[in-house]
Amino acid sequence: MKLFEKIKDWLGGVKCSRKLLFILCVVSLSLPNLFLFFTEQASLIVRLCNVVLPVSVYWLAMTLSRKPGKAYLWMFVLVFFAAFQIVLLYLFGNSVIAVDMFLNLVTTNPTEVGELLSNILLAVAFVVVVYLPLLFLSICTLFQEPLPDEFRIRQRRYAKYGCGAGLVLLIGSYVLDKNFELENDIYPANVLYNVGLAVEREIKLSKYFDTSQDFAFNAETVRDAAQKEVYVLVIGETARANNFGIYGYNRNTTPLLGSMNDLVVFKEAMTQSNTTHKSVPMIMSAVSAYNFDDIYRQKSIITAFNEVGYSTAFFSNQRRNHSFIDFFGEEAYVYKFVKEDLPGNGNVSDDALLDLVKEFMASTDNKKNFIVLHTYGSHFEYSERYPADKAYFKPDRTISAVAENRETLINAYDNSIRATDEFLYKLIKEIEAQGAASAVMYVSDHGEDIYDDERKLFLHASPIPSHYQLHVPFMIWTSEEYDKLFPQKRKNLLHNTEEEVATNLAVFHTLLDLAGITTFYKKDYYALSSEDFEPCDEPIYLNDHNRPVPVADIMSK
Repeated sequence: MKLFEKIKDWLGGVKCSRKLLFILCVVSLSLPNLFLFFTEQASLIVRLCNVVLPVSVYWLAMTLSRKPGKAYLWMFVLVFFAAFQIVLLYLFGNSVIAVDMFLNLVTTNPTEVGELLSNILLAVAFVVVVYLPLLFLSICTLFQEPLPDEFRIRQRRYAKYGCGAGLVLLIGSYVLDKNFELENDIYPANVLYNVGLAVEREIKLSKYFDTSQDFAFNAETVRDAAQKEVYVLVIGETARANNFGIYGYNRNTTPLLGSMNDLVVFKEAMTQSNTTHKSVPMIMSAVSAYNFDDIYRQKSIITAFNEVGYSTAFFSNQRRNHSFIDFFGEEAYVYKFVKEDLPGNGNVSDDALLDLVKEFMASTDNKKNFIVLHTYGSHFEYSERYPADKAYFKPDRTISAVAENRETLINAYDNSIRATDEFLYKLIKEIEAQGAASAVMYVSDHGEDIYDDERKLFLHASPIPSHYQLHVPFMIWTSEEYDKLFPQKRKNLLHNTEEEVATNLAVFHTLLDLAGITTFYKKDYYALSSEDFEPCDEPIYLNDHNRPVPVADIMSK
């Protein structure tokens, strides 16, 4: 008790103006609204409403207690959101905290968080300097005299006037802007709405095994059981097509893949999501941006191969994160997450997956084999994705990720693409040595921004994606034995190399078509190896609320 009294006396002795604290608390809560006024592309009346109405509500809420610190602490959740929002604006330049951002908090491992935080220290320092002192002073005022009643009454009156003006602007927003929605356009209402959606999705995810337990593809095969076949799906990470030499990049980042005449490269491939936790499940299943919510009731392509007698394997160079990626991977007869054998921050190159492929192929006596590899590819921090002695472009080590260091960041990123080039080349040669009718498909989950233009965007998973985040590498290699047996399949692949391709649609259907597997869920018009393939009318993006929207409607460039 004596210690508590001493702490109480010390906190009470910290001098601060209660009136000034009141004002600073309102201002600190209002910072995201003020920033969003300049960053968002909404109409003027909506942007004004997004400042006047929320700021007035903060103002009014601060008058509900005679001690400003108590009111501020009551609104700690809003303080957290404000700090989070400012950091995201620093990273992405616009938009509010998205549903996917909250889901990323529970699906991102500590290593990724550490690599990211070490490179956004400026934004983190800003929110620490702004919000921590106010929280400390708020605690101090709990042990001091309350605000004068006349001050609170006057501030409440002003806040009510502001709320009235805000309501007028709110009505005007609905009348004058046909696209206006409170849950999308007014901060922090939109953030709270997104929190609700994130919680709802987590609840659905927790029930996945119940909702999907009776699912079956009822798959069948048209192939001879005696014919040896091997199919490999490689899911890349954060690789963008713009930096692949075989896509016309001015640097030779793919010397090995570029030397292969039997590699089919699809030049206009677009992902439907710029987040791993949504793109990879779409790649591995029959769902897409058009019907994403079906993912809670379906299983992955691995189950389809299981049903027709294949030996299946899933090997990942990423950590488990209790997502669909984990659930789908565990459908395989053999699965392994290689980083589980490493210490907390341990890192291993994607080449570790090659060893697992060799072990699997040596251990199976099944003539039919299907393997899925989930690489770590080009995930930030780029220089950690390859051995230091494999650095081809230099300098490649930087202290912080800022626009001024773009050249170094690009060097490191391009080195990671060269590592992917070598990895895929070795993998293809390993599968080629099996002497089977085989195919290796590589597709990246999404791309990346690396301060490419005046917007100075960085990383991926931004609420509004750029072309760099959506245009991804997509390529297929088929063996000589496969081409002899199924020449029309290869002919069809080559015929479609210039077509618009949605990777999250094409992968599932193309792999089944290549393997001669039929099911109700397989659509030939999505299969690049089918004569019935139909190009995409327009690229579609799965937005934060899991709605399919045309890319042209959301992407400024």
